[in-house]
Amino acid sequence: MTRATNNPASRARRKKILKQAKGYWGRGKNVFTVAVNKVEKGMQYAYRDRKVNKRTYRSLWIQRINAGVRQYDMSYSVFMGKLIDAGIEINRKVLADLAMNHPEEFKAIVDSVK
Repeated sequence: MTRATNNPASRARRKKILKQAKGYWGRGKNVFTVAVNKVEKGMQYAYRDRKVNKRTYRSLWIQRINAGVRQYDMSYSVFMGKLIDAGIEINRKVLADLAMNHPEEFKAIVDSVK
């Protein structure tokens, strides 16, 4: 009896990995054993950086709010404290957008907090 290898499934597995490795440099794009390592490492980076991305954006929003609030002689921490005391529930993403793109609305929020 001949040896069966299930070649279609094996080929499909290899093609799937090589398709994910498209665009990699050197042998990482066309040698299966190298591509497996590169794809696995890339997926680890992607998982990690989805979390890092959230941190980075929050940091950016805080910087933008701080820059907007400094124009009205207040620091970020004081502003956020007074915002909570005033019972205004606006998240940092929206505040940063207002500070950048709608300064008159942002000024109204700052004035209501003062």
